[in-house]
Amino acid sequence: MARVALLACLLALISGTAVACPDHSQYGSVYRLSGNDLYSPKSFRVRAGGQNDIRRCPHVRPQTDRGRGFVTTAPDFSFELTGLGRYSLVISVVSECDSVLLISTGAANWYYDDDDNGNLDARISLTRPSNGWLDVWVGTHDGAVCDAVLSLETFNR
Repeated sequence: MARVALLACLLALISGTAVACPDHSQYGSVYRLSGNDLYSPKSFRVRAGGQNDIRRCPHVRPQTDRGRGFVTTAPDFSFELTGLGRYSLVISVVSECDSVLLISTGAANWYYDDDDNGNLDARISLTRPSNGWLDVWVGTHDGAVCDAVLSLETFNR
């Protein structure tokens, strides 16, 4: 009987614990770039990984793949993008581990990728990106941390 009571108390504590998740209302390192600026790729060093398991975050519902990944609460980067009308946008990661990429647009549309850049690295292509804010989290598949480089590049449509 004491075990049942103890188990019930533990379950109550666990279910009452807040789950930390990516928060697009926070800012990462802020950059202001145009579609023309990104016609030559721009790269940013980052430490990939984080403590938040995105599978436990009900508000993160990517338009693309869904999968496992660990990211920080605040985005690694917040890009204010303009002049994207005639471009597609590619966001990619090269890392020393199994990276994932999570992005949120200004309209709170979520996108996720694990391995589309090859070599266990992530890549997301937006064929009709919107001007405005783009928050980017560079995470890892298994919760490890590693050095990585995030790149953004536009292409004529």
